[in-house]
Amino acid sequence: MTTGETIISEGPFEEKPVQEEREQIEIDLLLEGIHRLYGYDFRNYAMPSLRRRILHHVDTEHVNSISELQHKVLHDRAAFKKLVQSLSIPVTEMFRDPSLFKMFREKVVPLLRTYPYIRIWHAGCSTGEEVYSMAILLHEEGLYEKSRIYATDMNERSLQQAKEGVYGIEKMKLYTKNYMEAGGTRAFSEYYTARYNSVMLHPYLRKNIIFAEHNLATDRSFNEFNVIFCRNVMIYFNDELRRHVHGLFHESLSRLGVLVLGSKESIHFSGYSEDYEPMDRVEKIYRKLK
Repeated sequence: MTTGETIISEGPFEEKPVQEEREQIEIDLLLEGIHRLYGYDFRNYAMPSLRRRILHHVDTEHVNSISELQHKVLHDRAAFKKLVQSLSIPVTEMFRDPSLFKMFREKVVPLLRTYPYIRIWHAGCSTGEEVYSMAILLHEEGLYEKSRIYATDMNERSLQQAKEGVYGIEKMKLYTKNYMEAGGTRAFSEYYTARYNSVMLHPYLRKNIIFAEHNLATDRSFNEFNVIFCRNVMIYFNDELRRHVHGLFHESLSRLGVLVLGSKESIHFSGYSEDYEPMDRVEKIYRKLK
């Protein structure tokens, strides 16, 4: 062996890191292209889950690489919308985590009764089940008529389903159980009409709901709110984007406004933890003090 000669291994131990680095470069280019062309910013999403969803989308679209997917997405808006839907898979249900809604009735509703008008923002509302859960709760508490609920998401297809208020009938057994555990005061079946294999929620539940597209990564505050729900959305963000979104919520909440987070999310290390007091630490309900 000549002194100073470099041996480059082409064995399997070198192949995986090279492949992962190539994939990461392709992902970075895809996300940068989407941001520059369409204005959607996925660059600060948590990479492990984002990578899994992108690679799964590569398989379902039957393309050979992320670069090939990038070409398709940048030249076909329909392909871009399909990718957005794949990257924002909705995971929700009515009265999900019933103990949270029960605690909301007990600790937040008395505060809302003191307001002449109530504004509530469900950020990342997905297909709308959580929004309608809030509408039902407010209706039962006699507060719905003076409330306005803003339901936003970046996924156009999910928003359309939310607007329609139509869900699979097979889910009603679970939703009824959740509703009762959340402190429901009526028969849950009173809130919908069954049609074949689906149910349609009654239209009066939609009359004070505004559905709109909103991207937490790029869009600004659009109103002042008494309550903000954002549950199980920021778990897909990196630390930088979480801090950005917490800043957006802090700006959007009125004084003594209430912030509700998901069970795996936290106000700590957000840069705003000193501005809130916990109303319920377990259910992640916080009240803004300043």
